[in-house]
Amino acid sequence: MAESFGVDAERYDRTRRAYPDELVNRIIAASPGRDLLDVGAGTGIAARQFRAAGCTVLGVEPDPRMAEFARRTGIEVEVATFEDWEPAGRTFDAAVAATAWHWIDPVAGAAKAARVLRPGGRLAAFWHVYTMPPALTAAFAEIYPRLLPDLPLGARTDKTSMEGYRPMFTMAADGIREAGRFGEPEEWTFDWKCSYTRDEWLDQLPTSGVLTRLPQDRLDPLLAEVGAAIDAQGGRFTMDYTTVVVTAVTR
Repeated sequence: MAESFGVDAERYDRTRRAYPDELVNRIIAASPGRDLLDVGAGTGIAARQFRAAGCTVLGVEPDPRMAEFARRTGIEVEVATFEDWEPAGRTFDAAVAATAWHWIDPVAGAAKAARVLRPGGRLAAFWHVYTMPPALTAAFAEIYPRLLPDLPLGARTDKTSMEGYRPMFTMAADGIREAGRFGEPEEWTFDWKCSYTRDEWLDQLPTSGVLTRLPQDRLDPLLAEVGAAIDAQGGRFTMDYTTVVVTAVTR
């Protein structure tokens, strides 16, 4: 699944949301300099934000399709998994992972990051956590298990989005601790909202990790029912987002 997102890199880049400017600026301000490594760079969404804020960015990305898209936007990217990537003596002021750290071994990844970070360098892994309006949450909780009973998405509807993501954040923090090269991890949060039309939501939905490999004859009925549910709520909705950062500094 980790290397399935490149099946439609253009759609991924077009529909996936960028990260709060406040997050980007805080990471830069809390790092010793502006040389940045983007781990799991994807199509370069976060990398372009950090570059626009004055950073020099190198991406590492295992999917050559995603890496090629990022290169076309001016981001330098090397194709490798982070665990196998060879830094060749290069060091950085910060290593970030934008919606990517959960694909990396949390201990080996933290140890590798510590190797390439300069003294006082910062590791920052971050994710978007989103909360649907209650009516859509209820509708999707019925649609997904019925149409996709063999997929994990929708299997649990008794947890909030943050509760669902919490094990991921805990794993990242525990991996940083176990690597033994960082100070105590911190958690930063940034709250924001985003409005979607029916078509905008359906455009991004196939970029979800559990749907990227779904055959079209199974995806189409899902899109139709999700679209109908959004239409029933007026054809658009506003999503509450919290972007969560797990971060620590080398010692």
